Amino acid sequence: QVQLVESGGRLVQVGDSLRLACTISGYTFSTYAMGWFRQIAGKEREFVAAISTSEDRTSYSDSVKGRFTISRDNAKATAYLEMNSLKPEDTAVYYCAARQLGASTITLQTTNFYDNWGQGTQVTVSS
Repeated sequence: QVQLVESGGRLVQVGDSLRLACTISGYTFSTYAMGWFRQIAGKEREFVAAISTSEDRTSYSDSVKGRFTISRDNAKATAYLEMNSLKPEDTAVYYCAARQLGASTITLQTTNFYDNWGQGTQVTVSS
């Protein structure tokens, strides 16, 4: 059974940086496409960033492009979300997601594509 565990979320100040990590266990990490999503209470989960299995493609939402960077370390079976210049509107529960399948960049941005999810980690940006 595939398990995803996020870590790194905490309370930070506006303009700070933070790195989230998502470790996957159970299967070969390198064969999984990975995504990061976030959700505010009462709103739908929204796409943040994604990275393909071969690392040749990354994708970002317009709201984080230029500030966030997704990466993966296959040797550590971990995906990362480096977040810089954080804003109050980045406050949310961040979830990582995985699926053992290649897909187009557009498909990687959709919640329906992923069949494995972590439990979420809270990021709060205080002004």
